[in-house]
Parts: sequence; C-alpha cells; structure tokens
Amino acid sequence: MIILDTHIWIWWVDESPKLTPQNLKIIEENQAEALGISIISCWEIAKLVDKNRLGFDCSVEEWLELALSYSGMRLLQLTVPITIQSTQLTGFHANPADQIIVATAKVYDSFLLTQDNKILNYLT
Repeated sequence: MIILDTHIWIWWVDESPKLTPQNLKIIEENQAEALGISIISCWEIAKLVDKNRLGFDCSVEEWLELALSYSGMRLLQLTVPITIQSTQLTGFHANPADQIIVATAKVYDSFLLTQDNKILNYLT
C-alpha cells in the first residue's frame, strides 16, 4: 500500500495537470494493491471547501463519497499509534494535518506520495 497526500488525492480524482506523469504512474501501479488515504485528508478537504480555497462541481460530501469509492481506496482511521507518532516527528514543521499524514505513513510502513517540498525534505 502507498499513502496519498491530500493534494495528490485531489489532483488524481480531478484529473488535474498538476499531478506529474511520474506520480500518476505510481498511483496506477499501486492501485490494485491499495491506495491509503488518512482520515485527516477528508477533514483537510472539507476545511478547504469551507474556507472557499477549494471547490467542486458537487458538494464536499458527494466528492468525498465518490473519491473514496475509487478502486483500491482504503480510508485509514486515526489511531493511538498514529497520534503518538505524529508528536514525535523531530524537526518536522508544525502543520498538524501533515504531521498525521506523515505519521500514518510511518505507522503503516508505507511510501507517502506527495509533491509537498516540506514533507519531501523531511523524508529524505
């Protein structure tokens, strides 16, 4: 299983040109096994819609239902180990959603697909 960062998930579902061909290939190669989505990504999307920083042609509830129904999607709940791991990311930035997504990848020992430079710099 790989885990998709929130923006990667949005770009993939909405077929955005912002998603690089390389990242699209990674998604397609892993879709049969599983594509993990942290529950915090659903919250992030709902907050972005609420603040008018993101919009869809349907309600946020409909978008999330559709996006979670894609083949291979696996919604990953917030657990105690993820919560604890998110507080132990030494040197990582203070965005709680990013902390939970990175911690989720660590707890599941999964590759995190992201184009976020702050996360990429931390993980390398």
